[in-house]
Amino acid sequence: MRQGQILVAETDDAYILKLVGDVRLTLSTTLESCIQKMLTTGRYQHVMVDLTEADGLDSTTLGLLAKLSIQVQQLLHFVPVLVWRSPDIQRVLLSMGFADTVYHMVDTMDLAGTQAEVVEAIDSDEEEIRDRVLEAHRVLMSLNETNQNTFRDLVCALEQGQC
Repeated sequence: MRQGQILVAETDDAYILKLVGDVRLTLSTTLESCIQKMLTTGRYQHVMVDLTEADGLDSTTLGLLAKLSIQVQQLLHFVPVLVWRSPDIQRVLLSMGFADTVYHMVDTMDLAGTQAEVVEAIDSDEEEIRDRVLEAHRVLMSLNETNQNTFRDLVCALEQGQC
C-alpha cells in the first residue's frame, strides 16, 4: 500500500478533500487541521471527499470523516459528497453507516481539472493522537448501534477505564 497523503483543492464555492494511499491515525492531526480550516472559511456550497485513490482508511480516519460531515451539516446546512472507487472502501463506508445521512455516496465524479495540493503532514505527540483517536471513535459510535458495540471497549480503554 502507498503511504497516506492528504490533498486539498478549492474553487469559489467548493472544497475538495482528497485522501490518497493508506490513510491512518498518524495523519489525524493533519486531517483535523484541514477540516477546521475549511469550516472556519464557511463560504463553501459544496464539500467533497475524494477517496478514489485511497487504498485503506483506519477507523480514526473514518471517525474524522464522519465528524467533517456532521459539522458541515450543522454549520453549512448540506450533506457533503463522498466519492469512492474501491469496493473494499465502499464496504467499510457502508458498514460504518456513512450512506444517505452522513454522506451522499457516489462512485464517480468528474474532478478533472481541479488542482489539488498536498498538505504537509503535521507532527503530533502521543497525547494529541490519543485525543484524536478518542474523539473519532466517539463520533463513529454516535452513528449507529453497531458502531457503539464495535468501539465501546476501545473508547473505554482510551478513557482510562471510566466506563
